This record gives sequence, C-alpha cells and structure tokens, in this order.
Amino acid sequence: MDADLYPDLAAAGSLTAALELVAAELGVDITVVPHEGGSPVTAGISSPVSERKAMSVYIGSHSRVFSVSGWGGPGIELITGATPDLADVVRAGVAWGEGMPLRELTLRLPFLRSNERAEAHERGPAAVVELQWRNMREQAADAPGFPEFDALVEAAFAEPRLRQLYVYSSHWTLGFSSCTGFPFRDEVAIAPAHKGSPYRVMSHPHANAIGETTTAEDAVTLAVFHLPVDLGPATTGTVVRDAGI
Repeated sequence: MDADLYPDLAAAGSLTAALELVAAELGVDITVVPHEGGSPVTAGISSPVSERKAMSVYIGSHSRVFSVSGWGGPGIELITGATPDLADVVRAGVAWGEGMPLRELTLRLPFLRSNERAEAHERGPAAVVELQWRNMREQAADAPGFPEFDALVEAAFAEPRLRQLYVYSSHWTLGFSSCTGFPFRDEVAIAPAHKGSPYRVMSHPHANAIGETTTAEDAVTLAVFHLPVDLGPATTGTVVRDAGI
C-alpha cells in the first residue's frame, strides 16, 4: 500500500486492523473477516443477516479511496460505493450488518448507491420477477421492426404460469427460469418468428426445437404444456446454488 495515501493503514499494518481501530474509536462493533486470501489491502465486514454476504472493502491504488460492495447472493449486488473516509466504511458496515433497508442505508450514507433491481430483491423474488417483466415488456414495445418479439412477450405475459417465472432474452429468444439469479434454471424457452420462420419452443434458449407454431399464442400454449405440472413461482437463488456447488 502507498503510505502517503494510507498512513493509517500503514501504521495499523493492514486494512483489517485499521477498520478495527476506527470501529473502536467510534464505539461500534464490527466483525472484520479475511477477504481475497487475507490480502492486507482488502477486507470484509461480516453480516449476521442471512440474506447479506460480508461487505467487501478495497483500497484504490492511485488515490485515497475505499470501495465497498455488498452482495445478497450470487449475481446480486445490492450496494456499492466509494469514499476516502474509513469511518464512513465502518458506519456502512454497521448498517449493512444490522440489515438496514437499502433505501434508508443510501439516504443515511450518500456515498453508497443501490438500484431498482436491488431494492426489488430486498422485497423478495416476486418483486424481482415483476420488475423483470416490466422491463422486458418495455424493451419489446421499443423494438423497431420486430413485432413478432413484442407479440411473443405480450402473449407470454398473459399466461399466468409463465408470468410467475423470471423472464430473460438471449438473442431475442425468451427464456423462463424458476430462479431469479444467474445461472438460470431454465424451464422452457420460445424463439419469435422471424423472416418467415415459425415460433419455436425449446427446453432452453438455442436448443433444438421441441415444437413449432405460426402464432405467439400457440407457442405459449405449447410451452406451458412442457412445464412441470407442480412448477411454482420463481425463487431466489441460482441453479449453481441448488446443485450445491
């Protein structure tokens, strides 16, 4: 580390030790854990809240800055931010560990940022699915010269068994996942008709077709037929987590 930029870290010997010293000065409790192999210039501030991973803390190399990142699970970054003040990092770690709602957290500590998807994740998988469908419908409505894609999105949205799943697109093919995180757990996929080709129903995007139709509505009906009978709404997580990896 550059002692001119980080005299406090140099004096303490590591970012971990410096965080603990600042926490003691502020009279607050945090649990600092090793991060990235125990590097002296990175650290994590743990959270007892099960839905929140340890907050990552890094130092900048060209200017004095501490970057923080808080994740709620694989592929779900809830907060991020940067500040030159190590006390701000400690305060953020305390609030993060207490489970403070994201909107309140960013209001209290303006150097932190969140987004609409992160706030939806905080409310649960149904909110994430709802947001994703809203974004997908807006994308489809704005797709110039591709009415077949818009027709497919609207037909899928009108079907309750597909609307409860996490929808995403890959080269205009719609995938329907029963989990909200990546890698997805694909249940079915539909490619829109294009330049005379039919709508194609697949087990996952870009797989071999298991059926073809001439209308978006028929494609949706066929896709629903291939869904597991007991399939419920999309859940939080990823297929990797479910596999125990």
